Amino acid sequence: MEKVKVCIQKLPGNEDISLPRYMTEQAAGMDIFAAVAGEETILPGQRKKIATGIAMALPEGYEAQIRPRSGLALQNGITLLNAPGTIDADYRGEIGLIVINHGEEPFVVKRGMRMAQMVVQKVCQAEWMETAELKNTSRGEGGFGHT
Repeated sequence: MEKVKVCIQKLPGNEDISLPRYMTEQAAGMDIFAAVAGEETILPGQRKKIATGIAMALPEGYEAQIRPRSGLALQNGITLLNAPGTIDADYRGEIGLIVINHGEEPFVVKRGMRMAQMVVQKVCQAEWMETAELKNTSRGEGGFGHT
């Protein structure tokens, strides 16, 4: 599996928070952890920004996608809004998670809890070539359940 070196920084006061890490040998996503001061309760239907205590510098041509954890979603109804979230190569601020509780019970976020996954991927930028007509395909304009 290809590897890319990424500079990461634990922000002040978060030395105890684990760096993102792969939980299995062939995992695509690495778990990222909550850096809340103590505990944060998210009520049913409520959303909150949860700190991770880390910032990073991705190489040019890469992005990091922030995705929900399936276990939290299934067991507690906890997921992320704006998922997948994108961290651009030129962003240097703290990574934050927009967490929502779709469950029926309050959910308590504890310091160091695994809250999301992060996938680092190569990206390219599109260069538009405006045209008066697009090449036809067998699908054509069919969408939203067409296939």
